[in-house]
Amino acid sequence: MKTMLSIDDALALIRDCCAPLGTEQVPLADAGGRVLAAPVDAPRDLPPFANSAMDGFALRWHDGLAGATTLPVLAEQAAGDGIAGQSDGACSIMTGARIPDGLDTVVPVEECRVVARDGEGRPLVIALAHAPARGQHVRHAGEDVAAGERVLEAGTRLDEEALLVLRGIGIGTVAVHRRPRLALACTGRELVDTDGAALAPGQIANTNGPYLQRLFADAGAEVVERVTLADEPDAFATWLARWLDAGIELVVTTGAVSMGRYDFVPDVLRAAGAELRFHKLKMRPGKPLLFATAGRGTLVFGLPGNPVSSTVGARVFVDAALRALAGRAPEPALLLPLAAAARKKPGFSMLQKAALALDADGRLQVRLLQGQESFKTAPLLAARAWAVLPEDAAELAAGTHVPVYPLRPGGAPFDGLTR
Repeated sequence: MKTMLSIDDALALIRDCCAPLGTEQVPLADAGGRVLAAPVDAPRDLPPFANSAMDGFALRWHDGLAGATTLPVLAEQAAGDGIAGQSDGACSIMTGARIPDGLDTVVPVEECRVVARDGEGRPLVIALAHAPARGQHVRHAGEDVAAGERVLEAGTRLDEEALLVLRGIGIGTVAVHRRPRLALACTGRELVDTDGAALAPGQIANTNGPYLQRLFADAGAEVVERVTLADEPDAFATWLARWLDAGIELVVTTGAVSMGRYDFVPDVLRAAGAELRFHKLKMRPGKPLLFATAGRGTLVFGLPGNPVSSTVGARVFVDAALRALAGRAPEPALLLPLAAAARKKPGFSMLQKAALALDADGRLQVRLLQGQESFKTAPLLAARAWAVLPEDAAELAAGTHVPVYPLRPGGAPFDGLTR
């Protein structure tokens, strides 16, 4: 406890305290953002049947087909039509329509000529412009996904693209990990929760609470409660006891975690029987961050009160716990070159607000922003990522590769990309 940990050592300790939560079966319509607890194999082909890739005419290929060959049009098949069979002639067919049994090739409308039509204008006879290739313009059953094929592995977070594919292969419900429950307490008598409220001298808007609540929800937590507490240890102790009794998986606090007169969170945790796993890290911002375990395995994160410090702590450490509890692998970093040289104090990793940009040759690089102080939130408007400057470095030349993470869990760092 007396030695400050590195970021990597702290993350390893947090993961050691996490075990994936139990599972539940949920309808696919409710599974967005959830994490698979079991792999998914396709129960059926996608496409489920051979279908036409073009508007045109389906036919049975043979060696005698050539330019100017005429064929009678014996049937019509539209998208949604069921099974049909045909052994000779042509079938007028629409894009996506099932290929009739016995036919195997599609000739696009523009590659044939209608020789005769009926009274309603439907083709009766067509002439080919040239010999078609065998099997052309046919989407085969299982060409996208074959029945029995492994589609997704356990630990995959279900985004909209995953849901799209699962619907296509006929999945109605999925086994997912239960969402970790999280309680959030913002401490400080100076905090005002009402948006737009007039502030008395010494008061500030509570920006941490709403921001972190949304961040944790986006990261997969079920935020069961958010409270704002004055600097009163007894009040926090009461809420903490309630959350521990309920078996809440995570408790996150902001403020009251450093070394000041009103920084009571560590003492309240000790009095509640919590084991403080670390307090203070070799990083900035967010050095005073605290991690403890309490109750029946509740994870407690004490984040500093400065908004950027709390944001960094939530993004890096709380999100790591949420991933582990949901059975997900640790988040990989992008390694990107610095757009400009940087200097820092050695002995601390620096998490820097950053934007991504393209160099003159169109290669991706990371640009550190002005206003890195932990109380400055306006630079977050331009930020799309966190760049991690290594602990031992003092000077980093332009072009040095550093780890880069999206600003928010699962975020898109390429939004707002500039040169």
